[in-house]
Amino acid sequence: MLMLGRLLVGLLLLVLGRRLYWLFVAGIGFLTGLELAPRLLPQSSEAVIVMVALALAIVGAFVAVLATKIAVGIIGFAAGGAIAVLLLRGLGVADDVITLAVYLVAGVVGALLMLVLFDWTLVVLSSLAGAGLIVTSLEPLVQVPPVAGPVLVIVLAVIGVLVQMRLLHAGDSRAPVR
Repeated sequence: MLMLGRLLVGLLLLVLGRRLYWLFVAGIGFLTGLELAPRLLPQSSEAVIVMVALALAIVGAFVAVLATKIAVGIIGFAAGGAIAVLLLRGLGVADDVITLAVYLVAGVVGALLMLVLFDWTLVVLSSLAGAGLIVTSLEPLVQVPPVAGPVLVIVLAVIGVLVQMRLLHAGDSRAPVR
């Protein structure tokens, strides 16, 4: 069930992250919850982990609707950091200090990009987040070589960017649907 939920959120982020801005924020909250809950609550069941992830998703969506600018910066930070960590793990980097440093730097870059280049950054980050979630969800089922994971994330993200940009140009509204 957890894998199916991750795949669904990943697919929605991949192709509709910019169109449904609040979904992107909720999806990043869900992804963050899936990463943090097992670390903060190591003895918890899968159901508790999913509930924590869903709670963060709901809080993220609520904040996105009420405080867009703040949410944009926070979600840019979280998405930039999370995507960088996913790529590091795919490359086999496991050092906590390096991971934290990369998370912080990528988080600041993600936040700045989200604030300055909202539409493009939202498309790229939601595509990368969706692609990363899809690949990490499928890795236990399919034997993926360590280097192939990040490559697959990039390929899926490019597809997601193309789909989202086509949807962006097809719509007459420049503002994300909230």
